[in-house]
Amino acid sequence: MEIFQKAVGRRQMLLGAAGLGAGGVLTACTGNAKAKDSTTPTAAAASNANSSTGKTVTIGFSAPAADHGWTGAIAKNATAEAKKFSDVKLEAVQPTNDVTAQIAAIETLINKKVDVIVMLPNDGKQLTAVAKKAMAAGIQVINLDRVFDTPLAYRTWIGGDNYGMGVSAGSYIGDQLKSKGVSNPVIAEIAGIDSLPLTQQRSQGFKDALARYGFKVGPRQAAQFTVQSGQQVTANLLQSASRIDAMWNHDDDQGIGVLAAIKQAHRTEFFMVGGAGSANAMREIKSGSSVLKATVTYPPTMASSAIQLARLIGQTKGMTDLSQTEVPSSITLYSATVTKDNVDKFLPQGFES
Repeated sequence: MEIFQKAVGRRQMLLGAAGLGAGGVLTACTGNAKAKDSTTPTAAAASNANSSTGKTVTIGFSAPAADHGWTGAIAKNATAEAKKFSDVKLEAVQPTNDVTAQIAAIETLINKKVDVIVMLPNDGKQLTAVAKKAMAAGIQVINLDRVFDTPLAYRTWIGGDNYGMGVSAGSYIGDQLKSKGVSNPVIAEIAGIDSLPLTQQRSQGFKDALARYGFKVGPRQAAQFTVQSGQQVTANLLQSASRIDAMWNHDDDQGIGVLAAIKQAHRTEFFMVGGAGSANAMREIKSGSSVLKATVTYPPTMASSAIQLARLIGQTKGMTDLSQTEVPSSITLYSATVTKDNVDKFLPQGFES
């Protein structure tokens, strides 16, 4: 899955308790449609000021190539959101997985003197210098998910909660096993790439959440965030574990292979939780016929919210749902748990693996 390098300590602000990210909060503040709520004349004026067409903001956009369902959804969401505003002009550069090429693309946006840059860096550390250059040139940078090395490189950071994903997955599994009266459960984990901070954060959150129930992680294998690796690693784990009560897979793209291995092994004695919130996973959950019973979100709608934030910053506006007159410097999205009971609410935001 996406190579995020956000430290847990930067989780400064939780928005979007329904799991739709900051987009739900921002829509009321920035949509071209008239804001619905106004309890006071001041609130009404502020909401209308944000939703009304303002000065045109040119937003540069750069992200990795869409070689993964989640990454592809990032670009689609950003493009679709920009089209909602008549006062937004999107300058999207060619997506690439090459750091040098992305740096060159950002240099192009700086030379074009765009107003704001929304960037999901291939590597936060290696893109820090060019982001700082943009900031020094007076171009505000929205750092999307993969964090730069220093806050000097961005105006606002918005991204997902890797530790929170683990907590949500562990809490769901813990609740289910406790309600079934399962003692000493065997809980498997199919992680992503172990060398990445994001994987370490997800695993730590999972471990910490299970510990609250007196449970611990059983067999654990790391994959590579691909369908092929997910299938191979899961097949090996199933061969070595004769009993499993529950399983968490970190990534729904990877999960296609995980589910394939489970079906091939004819294992149905356990239930599984996914990660990220793909439409594929949600359809499996909705069917009720799969071992996959839930997934925890890492919403690519953060890209939509990033465009909204860029528009507000470019027009020197704040978020009218908040008391502050400025857009926050950090927004962490909530990792919601999607089950058969609420899947219809989340399915429209799911991405195709």
